[in-house]
Amino acid sequence: MSRRPARAVGGLAHRAPGRTARLGRAATTLLAIALLAACAAKPPAPRGGTRVTLLPQADGTPSAVVVRSADAAGAQTERTLDLPYQTVNVSRSQPGTVQNTDAARVGTTYEPLFTAVPPPPERFVVYFRTGTTVLTAESQAALVRVLAAAQKRSGAEIVLVGHTDTTSTGEANDALSIRRAMLVREQFVQRGFPPALVEATGRGERDLAVKTRDGVEEARNRRVEILVR
Repeated sequence: MSRRPARAVGGLAHRAPGRTARLGRAATTLLAIALLAACAAKPPAPRGGTRVTLLPQADGTPSAVVVRSADAAGAQTERTLDLPYQTVNVSRSQPGTVQNTDAARVGTTYEPLFTAVPPPPERFVVYFRTGTTVLTAESQAALVRVLAAAQKRSGAEIVLVGHTDTTSTGEANDALSIRRAMLVREQFVQRGFPPALVEATGRGERDLAVKTRDGVEEARNRRVEILVR
């Protein structure tokens, strides 16, 4: 069974492959915090402890997390969560019994946390004419939509990475890729995005979307990748 990288929000967790959540220790790969006071009227976490709940992957890929705790003598107890919405309460001494719950109950219990989670990053790509910083007609229209989508995210950070195909030399392509990224950056800044929140870099022909030989024109490689987060 394959395992996927994971995220953790509050007491809601996903597992990174090969990683173990070590609760009660300084080096921990699982972000788990005590429930908010607003949730006190709902099923409470143990006094002095934490509740950990496994969330499903967005694409349905199986995931799991191992919750470990050590007592004063150093003896370890562990519990494995390997089904969506399984929950375990962890006290200072040891994890409790793994319990099965469901999406509706988790959504209600952790509503303040889900509300506070920002939307996932969005990725876009725009393309350029050969050897230029001129967007294709389709990408010029697409960029207007990207700008509008980004403006809906409060405090959004933008990362722009310019690319080229394999025509021209490596040094020239490095320069062209950063000019392409800077052109797109200017579009965001003109729309009111703080310059400090719009990062532009160039990769030249290093990360080809479509592998080609040197000297080959490939429209899908002449691009700027846009990450809005």
